Amino acid sequence: MELLARARALEADGRDIVHMEIGEPDFPTSQPVLAAAQAAIAQGDIHYTPAVGLVSLRRAIAAFYAQRYGVSVGADRVVVTPGASGALLLTLATLVNPGEYVLLADPGYPCNRNFVRLLEGQTQSVPVYADTGYQLTAELVETHWTSNTRAVLLATPANPTGTVVRRDELKRISDHVLAQGGSLIVDEIYHGLIYDGEDFTALALSDQLFVINSFSKYFGMTGWRIGWVIAPEQYVSQLDKLAQNLFLAAPTVSQYAAVAAFAPENIAILESRRAEFQQRRDYLLPALRELGFDIPLRPQGAFYIYAGCRRFSSDSYAFALDLLEGAGVAITPGIDFGDNEPNTHVRFAYTTSIERLREGVRRLAAYLK
Repeated sequence: MELLARARALEADGRDIVHMEIGEPDFPTSQPVLAAAQAAIAQGDIHYTPAVGLVSLRRAIAAFYAQRYGVSVGADRVVVTPGASGALLLTLATLVNPGEYVLLADPGYPCNRNFVRLLEGQTQSVPVYADTGYQLTAELVETHWTSNTRAVLLATPANPTGTVVRRDELKRISDHVLAQGGSLIVDEIYHGLIYDGEDFTALALSDQLFVINSFSKYFGMTGWRIGWVIAPEQYVSQLDKLAQNLFLAAPTVSQYAAVAAFAPENIAILESRRAEFQQRRDYLLPALRELGFDIPLRPQGAFYIYAGCRRFSSDSYAFALDLLEGAGVAITPGIDFGDNEPNTHVRFAYTTSIERLREGVRRLAAYLK
């Protein structure tokens, strides 16, 4: 965030900055979604919804799992939330008591650690490397599980690495966690943005998992602040009560708009955007490797490339700031994502046009030579 603020300040002074630090799709909200929101506003019936969300949206989300993944999910298990952050907070608040542990991969999405700390829980950060796809494995979970571990939280595809957990590995993780009496939370916020391999949902493995998702990434609705969690049936009433106390409900206009996000004409728009994200990845990955960044794995999804920068610096924050000031290219330092070799890694986001990515690479090549 500090680097983004500095980039905005430079732009205000007239500098041209190539943004590869922002984890937000650059595409505008699609027209079918906008039309649905405008129709809802025109009707004027913008009041509180049930805390768990509009019935029509919960049913649409459940139908999406059946259509896309062939998985039957009851709409009564769907809890609509203010973004995936709301879903993560509700889920962790339901599961974690003060002093209990949540096992996480390092590097990983930084807010997850803060959610656990907010609830007076403890995080068990497990260093992960290229040999496990920067993901937790069943072996790692078994090794680090303690009598005080309450849950495992993983993301597939992951931020900052873009890597996924294979179906068989996720099944082994799930079996172990459930056998220990714990809970597995799977963050699938980047589902739909998978370019290589199988695009499946963890819900195909068990109905006792918590699956988090959002309209922000694949659906391109970041500012609408709308997400969901699919929960085991026995936890829905607890999530409902917490939602009433913490949020009242997700934004009403956003809920009406989100129903339209599943329409076939909108999915066609999103799939064309997914193809463009893949084109950007396929350009940027070899270009960064040619510049000298160490990228041992091809990211299968999301819109990130996690790169070793040891050849250029042992201080990722200073390196990112130097690139911003000197080359006009904004990237994210590894220190944002944990304690596992953060000073020798940076994250590139391909959330800008391929023309801008080419310009960014040109500037990096000139500056780093």
